[in-house]
Parts: sequence; C-alpha cells; structure tokens
Amino acid sequence: MSKIKKIPLRTCVVTKEVLPKKELIRIAATKEGQVSIDFIGKAPGRGAYIKFTKEVILLAQKTKALDKKLEVPVPDEIYVELLKIAND
Repeated sequence: MSKIKKIPLRTCVVTKEVLPKKELIRIAATKEGQVSIDFIGKAPGRGAYIKFTKEVILLAQKTKALDKKLEVPVPDEIYVELLKIAND
C-alpha cells in the first residue's frame, strides 16, 4: 500500500479560501517589522498567505488585510513587487 502524500493547505487572508500552499504566496514579517515576500515559505517571523492573482493582491492592498494579519504596516513596494510577479 502506498502512502497518500498530504498536500499542505493554507488559507488566503484576503479571500479566506483554503488552497494548496503552492497556489499561494507567503508574506513574512519579522519582530522588527521587516516585511518580505517569502518565496521559499520558510522565512522566519509571522507569515500570511495570499492568492497569487493581481485582483487579490490589489484587494489585499486596499483592505490592508496583510497589515492586520502581520500586525505591521506593509510597504507599497511589497505590493508593487507582488504585482510584477503575479500569475495573471
């Protein structure tokens, strides 16, 4: 019998959808308030996952969903960077 590999699921802080981790991007914030895009998903600090589409990224910026989740202000550069590399 082969073991079924579990797919790690995470919840998007904007849409509240539970999706496979691969479909989301993690934003990490350190205790010092440094915010970064966590491409490998292992950066230290508090993390928040968002769906990797332009509309969700823009909605996150508008609603400040990441700021609330990470408990630090997320700089506009993070959103600019996310939009540059978004899927659609």
